[in-house]
Amino acid sequence: MSNSFLQFASITKKVVMGLAGIFLMVFLAVHLYINLLLIKGDGGVAFGEVVKFMSGNIFISIFEYVLFGALIIHFLIGIILKLQNWKARPVGYKVCQKSETSFFSKYQIYTGLIVVIFLVIHFLHFFFVKLGLVSLPEVAASRHDFYPMAIKLFTTPLYSWTYIILIAILGFHLYHAFQSFFQTIGFQHSKYFTAIKVIGALYSIVICAGFIVIPVYFMYFFCH
Repeated sequence: MSNSFLQFASITKKVVMGLAGIFLMVFLAVHLYINLLLIKGDGGVAFGEVVKFMSGNIFISIFEYVLFGALIIHFLIGIILKLQNWKARPVGYKVCQKSETSFFSKYQIYTGLIVVIFLVIHFLHFFFVKLGLVSLPEVAASRHDFYPMAIKLFTTPLYSWTYIILIAILGFHLYHAFQSFFQTIGFQHSKYFTAIKVIGALYSIVICAGFIVIPVYFMYFFCH
């Protein structure tokens, strides 16, 4: 198999992984908006209405499977590319390239694995409950009653601080992933790549800060 074909196949995998990642990043923004309704201060009414709408919408149900597909594709291709990279370079470089980009790139696979662990924990407490794969918590009236489930979890300091740490790690993963996608498709000229880096940083900060506000609210303001 020619080197040019292998290089093309590698770039194709990176583009597919990047497209799946961008799709997931858009979903994260929508998911954040919905989750922020938890701290609206209306006893979960607005959040409950959104959950009810999503639970009874066939298009949302189909979208959930598309989302899972994107997650699986993004994760598997990331693992394959990393294994190929390790195989191609079995011996580490004698001189370490010290730069911000190389630092995030170097640890991207590890932050990705931590994000997967975070997703498993998140699904166990919410999505898998809805599917009936996990037993219904005593605080919930139904499998779609996410508001009391969220209160129970986020008023538990151990869970909330674990959530905050994992969200921060997700931010590092998003920051590099955003840049990496545009580099893969050729948008790396100095004239506009600086803007891409700034947009990626702002996106990562806003998303992480938004999600972190939720456990902080429930730990320090909800019961006071």
